[in-house]
Amino acid sequence: MLLALLSIFIFPGFLFLLILALAGEYLDRKLYARMQNRIGPPWFQPFADLVKLLAKELIIPEEADKRIFKVLPLVACAAATTAFLFMPVWNPDTLFNFKGDIVAVIYIMTIPTLTYFLGGWYSRSLYSLIGSMRVLTQLFAYEVPLLMAVLAPGILANSWTFSTVINFYSANGFLFLVNIIGFGVALVAVQGKLEKVPFDIPEAETEIVAGTFTEYTGPLYAYFKLAMNIQTIAVATLLAAVFMPFGYNSGFILGILIYLIKIAFIISLLAVIRTIFARIRMDQMIRFCWQYLAPLALLQITINIILKAATQ
Repeated sequence: MLLALLSIFIFPGFLFLLILALAGEYLDRKLYARMQNRIGPPWFQPFADLVKLLAKELIIPEEADKRIFKVLPLVACAAATTAFLFMPVWNPDTLFNFKGDIVAVIYIMTIPTLTYFLGGWYSRSLYSLIGSMRVLTQLFAYEVPLLMAVLAPGILANSWTFSTVINFYSANGFLFLVNIIGFGVALVAVQGKLEKVPFDIPEAETEIVAGTFTEYTGPLYAYFKLAMNIQTIAVATLLAAVFMPFGYNSGFILGILIYLIKIAFIISLLAVIRTIFARIRMDQMIRFCWQYLAPLALLQITINIILKAATQ
């Protein structure tokens, strides 16, 4: 019982995830700044921003549903943290193993996005309402290609369980490179899930202030920001486990080191995408997901089905 509590709250639980989330934000902001010929923030800036927001006054709009307005940021943090606890870090096994846990994680990671929508909806602000509708619209654009891309590697492994997929590809050399198309699709779809450029239209500050978060201040806004940072680590962990299933049987120290390198690599790729592309309109985003990402994800599934049939 004590070991389980330590695993949930210390390592690889919330404390480890909190440190990793703040470090991931720093890496993303630093790389983004350097690629724009700026210096970027100091290493402690994400922690300082979190403390500053937690210390600020909490203001709730008069017309907002106060109870739901307060609860949603906490639900977002809890859902993102829960998704992370079901994913492997340094070995193929997770804290809570069960069959089909990849599918469960994908759906759990949809909850924070729904809280962003509901947060804007129950704020009763015009800017928040516009932002929340964009959040929901964008969800229907990227979620299907992301689901298809992440589940494609499991077709060859004949399982959608993290430990089985990792052990299968670990035992088959460089076979995981077959899923490179799916990795590209998932990486772009994750950019939309995290609402980063070029898919940051739900929080387009030059158009609708801060979108769904316009009315959130102080601690509640801090929890939403923290949820987004935790979600970044969670999706990076998901992509690392499914598309880069190596290093999980290397022992504790080396396994953690390889895991951190993979997470840093994925966050760096997301920062590069932010740098080289400009924001696109919502209709362009939807068209791009359904005309390009979805067919590419379907192509990856077809390739894996053919390979599976050929090897049987």
